[in-house]
Amino acid sequence: MELEQLRCFVAVAEELHFGKAAQRAGMLPASLGRHVRLLEESLGTRLLSRTTRSVELTDDGVILLKEVKPLLGRLEAVAERFRTSRHLPTHVLRIGAIDSAAAGLVPQLLQDFRERSPETLTQLVEDKSIRLIPKLLAGRLDLILIRPRDKLNRNLAMKKLFTETVVVAVPAQSPMAEQNEISIHDLADEPLIVPERRSRPHSHDLTFGLFADVGLRPRIAQVADEKQTIINLVAAGIGSALVPRWTSKLVLEGVKYIPLRVTQKGKPDKLPLAVAWVKAVRDPRRDQMLAVLEDNLERYASNA
Repeated sequence: MELEQLRCFVAVAEELHFGKAAQRAGMLPASLGRHVRLLEESLGTRLLSRTTRSVELTDDGVILLKEVKPLLGRLEAVAERFRTSRHLPTHVLRIGAIDSAAAGLVPQLLQDFRERSPETLTQLVEDKSIRLIPKLLAGRLDLILIRPRDKLNRNLAMKKLFTETVVVAVPAQSPMAEQNEISIHDLADEPLIVPERRSRPHSHDLTFGLFADVGLRPRIAQVADEKQTIINLVAAGIGSALVPRWTSKLVLEGVKYIPLRVTQKGKPDKLPLAVAWVKAVRDPRRDQMLAVLEDNLERYASNA
């Protein structure tokens, strides 16, 4: 049971809405939901009863909320006293990451980084590539994990890392949920949920590109922006979706993740991941993080 998990739970418990709670906490709904699920797993009980339309506290959720709110208030008061005292500043490395990297790569990366630099604190901001790049340029982040762009700002350095494996998120009640693999041809008549292209161009083009490779066009049932929304729509039976394999960490009742069978050899170069940073800024902690990333890249790629 971690402090951030408790803060996320309290936000949802008070708002009874994941979107509003995420906005209040300054994170994406997917990240907030992941913290709440980890808290439930650590306590071995359901704290929230959620459907695609509503969120309610369970009996255990009501008890926990009553217990932790005073504790969080006292902890925040202690933290504020320390922030206003004359302590030396703590080294903080600020990392931005797209949702799939935040779910899959970042936990591995931070674990390895802490072994090398235990004195450095890290802060994670989860957002889309188009929003992370301006934050990096403005000095609000030290490095970002994004989908690579052809025309990146000349003040930024970028290194491509690897590509993420594609899986198919299908409704659990769908006949396809019983298959070991799914091909694009299997999806020819399946309603699909695709991301909006302006905010997620790589994921959007992934769907259309894979269909075009076999001479088909996807049957679009819904366009959605957030990855968590897409998975919720799959759970509701609206359709299926092509997503990065790390998205399968967003466990939701009513959704199954099935490997995508690709005809060409190797993984399709459709969902590349890259790291970017500001060229002119000297930061030994950032460079240390980049070195950890480079040293363990093969292992990270094998899990993508």
